[in-house]
Amino acid sequence: MSDSDSEANYRSDLPGFLGTIDTIISRIESVILALGVLLMACNTVANVIGRFVFGQSIFFSGEINRILIIMITFAGIGYAARHGRHIRMSAIYDALPVTGRKILMITIALFTSLVMFFLLYYSIVYIIDLYSKGRVLPALRIPIFLIYLWVPIGFLITGIQYLLTAIKNMRTRDVYLSTSVIDGYKDTETEV
Repeated sequence: MSDSDSEANYRSDLPGFLGTIDTIISRIESVILALGVLLMACNTVANVIGRFVFGQSIFFSGEINRILIIMITFAGIGYAARHGRHIRMSAIYDALPVTGRKILMITIALFTSLVMFFLLYYSIVYIIDLYSKGRVLPALRIPIFLIYLWVPIGFLITGIQYLLTAIKNMRTRDVYLSTSVIDGYKDTETEV
């Protein structure tokens, strides 16, 4: 099974309720990311066709792409955490024995989860502030606070994902980068 097949059919191996939450969030993220990228591509292509074929741009195209970029970015951070694809500095981590790596991974996952929940709180405060000011997008007239609702959702999902990673590492013998990715490096070199 290829990487794309396993991602499309993601099923958490966490026990019970935690696994159900993990699987549901994964499916929602996948739909949001796929729809977001497709809509952005269609919007951009339509705008280019409108500009060069009809001599008229779609006046709200930039605002649509702004909304989609925010949505994709903050849905994507949870997705990257789920699949262990965040950038990591691992020189010290790699030098540790398995027990040390496990302790460090649990600590990192718990700390990152706390940071995400901290950012979740402040993003909600920011959205409440935007709401009170009543600002709207110039072309679409959509209240600006609505497009930023993806920010706390992304921080919430990512915080949950890192918390689940910490729990997974506490419950298993192996060291996990995420709930489904075991620590290690794939051999990417091939001989010719």
